[in-house]
Amino acid sequence: MYAIVEIAGQQFKVSKDQKVFVHRLEGKEGDAVNFAKVLLLDDNGSITLGAPAIEGASVEAKVLQHLKGDKVIVFKKKRRKGYKVKNGHRQSLTQIQITGITGAGKKKATKKEAAASAE
Repeated sequence: MYAIVEIAGQQFKVSKDQKVFVHRLEGKEGDAVNFAKVLLLDDNGSITLGAPAIEGASVEAKVLQHLKGDKVIVFKKKRRKGYKVKNGHRQSLTQIQITGITGAGKKKATKKEAAASAE
């Protein structure tokens, strides 16, 4: 089972117990996070495609650590003009581990839905 989920403005193909580096997320190390914007869900060959997202589907993950990525050098030069600028950048990242993928039909009932079905 895998899913394509949007996390912090980027799309990732994730499966259970996979570790992923994403843009810096709020939360401390060890916290559980939930991503509700699931774009595609594959459950052993049966593919569910969202428009744009699948209602009721979610991906649960655990924050492992916050870190910085490798340094990227940005060098600009204009020849014969004496113009040279050198900058560096390190992206702030969060490493997460996917703990579970919940499909569309397996959504927990909210309080309003539970009250309506009880009546």
